[in-house]
Amino acid sequence: MTFPRMIRIRQTFDARRVDDVAREVRVQLSSLNLGERIQPGQTVAISAGSRGIAHIARITRAAVEHVQGLGAVPFIVPAMGSHGGGTAEGQTEILAGYGITPEAMGCEIRSSMETVVVDQTPQGIPVHFDKQASLADHVLIVGRVKPHTGFVGEIESGLHKMMLIGLGKHAGAKIYHRAIADYSFMDIITAVGNSVIKKCRVVGGLAIVENAYDETALIEAVPRSQFFEREKALLKLAVQWLPRLPFVSTDLLIIDQIGKNLSGTGMDTNVVGRKFNDHAATDRDVARCRRIFVRGLTQETHGNATGIGLAEFTNQRTIDSIDRKITAINCITGLHPAAAMIPIAFETDREVITAALQTVGLVEPPQSRVIQVSDTLHLGECLVSEAYLAELATREDLTILSDPTTMAFDEQSNLLSVTSGVDGTAGL
Repeated sequence: MTFPRMIRIRQTFDARRVDDVAREVRVQLSSLNLGERIQPGQTVAISAGSRGIAHIARITRAAVEHVQGLGAVPFIVPAMGSHGGGTAEGQTEILAGYGITPEAMGCEIRSSMETVVVDQTPQGIPVHFDKQASLADHVLIVGRVKPHTGFVGEIESGLHKMMLIGLGKHAGAKIYHRAIADYSFMDIITAVGNSVIKKCRVVGGLAIVENAYDETALIEAVPRSQFFEREKALLKLAVQWLPRLPFVSTDLLIIDQIGKNLSGTGMDTNVVGRKFNDHAATDRDVARCRRIFVRGLTQETHGNATGIGLAEFTNQRTIDSIDRKITAINCITGLHPAAAMIPIAFETDREVITAALQTVGLVEPPQSRVIQVSDTLHLGECLVSEAYLAELATREDLTILSDPTTMAFDEQSNLLSVTSGVDGTAGL
């Protein structure tokens, strides 16, 4: 089969960013006047999630230092639901991978999967909360605000999700996801969020919004009384700044790597257009990908291949790198078992692409629309097929970086990655 020729392009997104994140954390937290509530010697639990947030170690360290400056005793609590295999050790390991260790942070990390039930919602749902955090005098919620990969509402992923799913640990994540089958996402978010703020001594929040280049665009300290309203406003900014594929429609999207550090579903459904249907775009999606080929997993995902089931194709080396148990725990907890299903796989990437291009309709392979990206978080540069040339000429936000060239494979017939030019094995 003759494959389409590919062109390297650069996308231009809104590039606003915070240059000194530690200083911005100090400025923002100072605006909350936490010293009026936090007394010297009191303990403060600071949440730390499982996503690969830009500068998260620096942001967390600055929050720790601010609390220490008040004479209080901070400690960090992993807030990541069932991630890390649903174990305290696994969650500690995830944080260490981001540079969040006791030595680097200057305080303890208290990791446990044990929760306490602090309340019951009007719907009769028990409100679970991390036991270690429940013993603190105060809790500071730190999290990134962005669109959720499965739910839609005025609030999606952010401070509220950290309180519910993150600090609810495996027990809370499991019951809340089950409850969403019977109640609306916003009903659960509102009820559980209100309970946590009221019952768990939440002293405030630190919200992070990133730009399309995976850089810190905004850091905002949020008073606990304003969590709901501010998160609604920040979500609108996050949606506006979300990275996009360079073209709305594609016959085959090739993704070099997926992982939980990149997105809740490994690949961001807001980017690939499979938020409402695992294998087809709907009228509410912003992208339409006929077929998806996943080439590998990130090292940081530790074998968690959640989201692999949204792809139609993969390679054998990706399947061999999957931790089936960890993936199953995460997908069952999130009430999304299809996300763990295994796509059609072949030994080499050349075989995968040959098979995939036979399933995209009447278009001949050399004229098919193909996009190759590193992952769904880093879309500044990517490869697109020659079929997009006419549209490229009309787009001021896209810059052509190379002439059309044949797809680049290594000696093992595996495709070269977008970013490194080396074989995209698992852990690329």
